[in-house]
Amino acid sequence: MASAPAQQPTLTVEQTRVVLSEVIQAFALPENAARMEEAKESASNDMGKMLQLVLPVATQIQQEVIKAYGFNNEGEGVLKFARLVKMYENQDPEIAAMSAKLKALLLPPLSTPPIGGSVAASS
Repeated sequence: MASAPAQQPTLTVEQTRVVLSEVIQAFALPENAARMEEAKESASNDMGKMLQLVLPVATQIQQEVIKAYGFNNEGEGVLKFARLVKMYENQDPEIAAMSAKLKALLLPPLSTPPIGGSVAASS
């Protein structure tokens, strides 16, 4: 017999703003910023290495904050929080802006190759 799924925490828009703000602040703490920088340097813009090295550190930092709001202290809690933020992004511009800021902290800047693969010389 399967066990009942754990109750997902429900946060209001206002509560989600607060938690998201705290998560962003947690990434700015010197010890967490150093952990993220070290992981990013080790990954050196290799997306596979980013997933192996940066994502676990980022998940731990987020877990430390969101567990106080009823999310479980495993990767599943971070995913549930991310889904909640995504749901509110369309309703609240402040949440959308904070979500974009958080994504920028987690992901390296993407460089796109020129269309056509070569740069045309101007004369």
